[in-house]
Amino acid sequence: MIYGCVVPHPPVVVPAVGGLRAEKVRRTREAMQRVASEIRQLSPGTVVLVSPHAPTQPYAMGMAVPVRHVGDFADFGAPSVRLSFDGSPTLADALEAECRASRVPLGRIDRTGPEYLLDHGAAVPLYFLQEAGVRCRLLLLAFSSLGTDVHERFGRSIAAAAREAGERAVLVASGDFSHRLTPTAPAGYSPRGKEFDQAIVSALQQGDRESILKIDERLLYQAGECGYRSLVIALGALPETKPEVLSYEGPFGVGYLVVRLPVASPGAAPVHTGVVASKGGDFSEERAILELARRTVESYVIGGTVPAPPERPEGLLADRAGVFVSLKIGGELRGCIGTFLPTEPNIAAEIIRNAVAAATRDPRFLPVTREELPLLQYSVDVLSEPEPVEGLGHLDPKRYGVIVQSGARRGLLLPDLEGVTTATAQVEIARRKAGIPEGAAVQLYRFTVRRIREAE
Repeated sequence: MIYGCVVPHPPVVVPAVGGLRAEKVRRTREAMQRVASEIRQLSPGTVVLVSPHAPTQPYAMGMAVPVRHVGDFADFGAPSVRLSFDGSPTLADALEAECRASRVPLGRIDRTGPEYLLDHGAAVPLYFLQEAGVRCRLLLLAFSSLGTDVHERFGRSIAAAAREAGERAVLVASGDFSHRLTPTAPAGYSPRGKEFDQAIVSALQQGDRESILKIDERLLYQAGECGYRSLVIALGALPETKPEVLSYEGPFGVGYLVVRLPVASPGAAPVHTGVVASKGGDFSEERAILELARRTVESYVIGGTVPAPPERPEGLLADRAGVFVSLKIGGELRGCIGTFLPTEPNIAAEIIRNAVAAATRDPRFLPVTREELPLLQYSVDVLSEPEPVEGLGHLDPKRYGVIVQSGARRGLLLPDLEGVTTATAQVEIARRKAGIPEGAAVQLYRFTVRRIREAE
């Protein structure tokens, strides 16, 4: 479980639905866009989404396991806004096993046919993910009428299932808070609605999970909410994270709360946010990336041919980003070439181009030979977009790569390199690589890396 968030689901927040009214929920929309952008940077394999409007059972959690989830906003006047996400059967099976072990009742949502029609509690958050370019599988869950402790345990089971399945999963807890904030609110007015929302927001800001889990049931009932149990599930799934409230507003009498639960902030994440591919686990996306790099090098070294990129790349391979391909033998570098900004239509094509270059055109090494192919270990680094920084204090050689630029000269150094322990040393090496004279004025940029590598 690499990230979590709590988001509302008012269709009005979708611009095609809300029109001019969408401006009244601008803060909510911007916060949801930020969350979606952070999720995209993490490239999860599956989004686990808890929707209050999925079919519920009083005494069991629910789980939908179709081939594909589809949806649109036709009921809200925007039929052209369509959604489509593949199901996640492997994670679903793992979750069933974990729930049995932890004694959490779980039943499958029975819908006929290969496609599941998304409710608006799921469709609104997924709209923002799809708009941000998130490409992943979806596991849709529903909560129950059982107690708070069971929902917290359900959250722990979700996280355990992700670990067991070797899945990079993100949890999206959908839900609106009090529906009784104003006299014109959809569920009528109660002064306790505002009291409830303030208690939740205050507890999250203070990191007081216990007061959320032990909230007065009478207050919960009088608030008329649909997000509390989703929040409890999220807190159970991500018990070590510090919640951050991004926005709260209630212009239509319903409380819209956006909370991020980051395992590691994408803006300052450790370099190894990607999964290290190894013999254990089912890291299909990571393996596909490494297999593409290996197949490219072997095809070029053996036959002088470059394989064509996939016709319809999926997941991370379909994105655009700078990519470095590194080759090692016995832990020693054998070639490394990359691009700090995208030069190809997608990451798949970027990997192919740079894999050939790493094997044959790194000026520090002779071209790779056929005899060396079985010995090579592959690493693919996918770079975030570089951002300018004002000085060394904004760098960390373990977390960030650096670009040092002076005029037309530019030197780059990847993060987390052996022997590079200070920002000063990192900048100095990059400066020398670019041939920038000592004392020349430079502009510094930093970037993060998702590193996918084979076990040595």
